Amino acid sequence: MLTLFKLRQANAAPMPGATHRTEVAAREALSGQRKGLSAFLPFVGPAMIASVAYMDPGNFATNIQAGSTCGYELLWVVMLASMAAMLFQAMSAKLGIVTGSNLAELCREQFPTPVAIGMWCASEVAAMATDIAEFLGGALGVSLLFHVSILFGLVVTGVVTSAILLLDKGGFRPIEILIALLVAAIGLSFVCELAIAPPDWHAALTGSVLPSLHGTTAVTLAVGIIGATIMPHTLYLHSGLTQNRTPA
Repeated sequence: MLTLFKLRQANAAPMPGATHRTEVAAREALSGQRKGLSAFLPFVGPAMIASVAYMDPGNFATNIQAGSTCGYELLWVVMLASMAAMLFQAMSAKLGIVTGSNLAELCREQFPTPVAIGMWCASEVAAMATDIAEFLGGALGVSLLFHVSILFGLVVTGVVTSAILLLDKGGFRPIEILIALLVAAIGLSFVCELAIAPPDWHAALTGSVLPSLHGTTAVTLAVGIIGATIMPHTLYLHSGLTQNRTPA
């Protein structure tokens, strides 16, 4: 879904209404006319869309497995990986804003042709693998929630995904608002889970700041957490979304 949306956004013309107001606000922020939170808000949309990649079933499964196996021991890996990912995402967004090109376009321009082709092939394989996991995750979610077959869940997931992608005909703002609402629903669900099953906050704090790795299983899970958090395809996506935030 993220890959398709990026391709559609790259060819989308500026639209009136909320999208136009966002473009104007982004230009004012870049020119220094907006300060503080008002300068930050026009660029929240791309970040919100890119954040969806961090919520796929593979990421959840990796972290749940780490928690069930090692308790709070690997929270420091989650913390450091998240900080590194936020740094890379911010750099990717700035790249699109400043250069007007996305990361894939700049790689093609700056690297030799064989290297660029190799990176393209690797990225396509990674994108397909990620999309399959997200698609199956959506189908499993529908199946578990409504007690229907996996096949029916696949059909529902495909239809819903296509409907969401059609929203960008009204500009990028409608789809950004919808995804923000979905992300907020996921966040609220986690808050409810914290209330239902409160964690050991002292152990969580200790695990977040004191590095420790006990056994090969912990090392393997730590590598999995890093791989599930710092993902190249979100960097390509983020730079592609921000390059059209203030079109010429």
